Amino acid sequence: MKTIFEKSNGNSGINLTDKVTDIDFISEKYKRTNKIGLPQLSELEVMRHYKELSDMNFCIEKGFYPLGSCTMKYNPKVNELLASLDGFNIHPNTKDEDAQGCLELMYNLQNALLEITGMDSITLQPSAGAHGEMTGMMIIKKYFETLKENRTKVIIPDSAHGTNPASAKMAGFDIIEIKSNKKGQIDIEALKQVLDRDVAAIMMTNPNTLGIFEENVLQISELMHQNGSLLYYDGANFNAIMGHTNPKLMGFDVVHLNLHKTFSTPHGGGGPGAGVVAVTEKLKQYLPVPIINFDGKKYYRDYNIEHTIGNVKGFYGNFSVLVKAYAYILMLGKNLKYVSENAVLNANYLKEKLKQYYNLPYDEPCMHEFVITGEKQKEENGVSTLHIAKALMDGNTHPPTVYFPLIVHEAMMIEPTESENKQRLDEFVQTMIHIANECKTHPQDILSSPHLAPVKKIDEVTAARHPDLNYKE
Repeated sequence: MKTIFEKSNGNSGINLTDKVTDIDFISEKYKRTNKIGLPQLSELEVMRHYKELSDMNFCIEKGFYPLGSCTMKYNPKVNELLASLDGFNIHPNTKDEDAQGCLELMYNLQNALLEITGMDSITLQPSAGAHGEMTGMMIIKKYFETLKENRTKVIIPDSAHGTNPASAKMAGFDIIEIKSNKKGQIDIEALKQVLDRDVAAIMMTNPNTLGIFEENVLQISELMHQNGSLLYYDGANFNAIMGHTNPKLMGFDVVHLNLHKTFSTPHGGGGPGAGVVAVTEKLKQYLPVPIINFDGKKYYRDYNIEHTIGNVKGFYGNFSVLVKAYAYILMLGKNLKYVSENAVLNANYLKEKLKQYYNLPYDEPCMHEFVITGEKQKEENGVSTLHIAKALMDGNTHPPTVYFPLIVHEAMMIEPTESENKQRLDEFVQTMIHIANECKTHPQDILSSPHLAPVKKIDEVTAARHPDLNYKE
């Protein structure tokens, strides 16, 4: 058994005869008494096993991935190469003078993102979108505490991402929900009714989760600022407006961006992510420490921020994600605006093609995504949105986000991204039309989908009531 340490003794500090092994730390009740019983396999057999498992997974390289509100787009493979360069593979405790290249990259990325968002100062620390939301809410809370104002409420539209109210609540705020109007946008009169001196901020996504641009955003900004309140911009849908407008022009005070969505780093599987947070000038003294600065000679981690909320991430964020995002920005430059243009064009193309086959709750020009519903199919043939999603799996297409946003019954949120060409979009349209027709003529075929996936139709009711929890065996 491997020795993990030896007890100290005398001046030498080592007693070579009194060894303690790792198994000595394990309680007897946890020690295995029988043989493990692992199969005897060759390396080739093991490799083939995991390759077969990999082939069963669906991924962006295998087919269309219109996962609304998650921007599952193609990410340039060169990003992976650049992030793996030896110069970037350093320990996070490396001194500033020995990490100038990494710090320079982060400093340049900060400046690029500030130009793109129009904001004044930024932190790269948060490691996810929701993490960025909570960081932004903590900044807003600290701001009002410094002003000696006891503001306890945050306003959130009913179409918001579910992380918005969760982040605000975790930061200590009470949540005030306001309803959407007939256009799927914030109801201005409803906003006026709840706006008082207890309101610290409003959290908005623009375009919102329905894929609709908030056309009254400037009026909302004016109302909030007249009340002494702040505006928080959820940048999850920033890829719809990038290069054409920015949160600063709309009147926002705090913004988070999902670098792992808009700026092409791998998304999914729980990470890695980066939810950078940018703020206006009056909030820069509340950012987490450190931020990256340059004194004209060297780049350094700056901890000298008067009202900082402290550190929100071990070391300094997910550095490899920052490298990939910076590479993406350098590759596209001012052409970033075409990313948004193509994403919006693709979404509107699909919306117009599909709205005669599925319900379209808000028949407005959309931005990067749109929401249709399976209400008609459910009412007429008993085929729900969930069944339609499963049928898509037989068409080499990942299902879109379903049953969200919650304000739309039987919702399907579709985001084609800018990556897909017209041929792929037309294939998706034909698949969706085929499913709509099958719902009428052969609904049982849709109800029993998927037929071609490695795992066929699952009895979800039984699975929920009697889960097979192998870890308990």
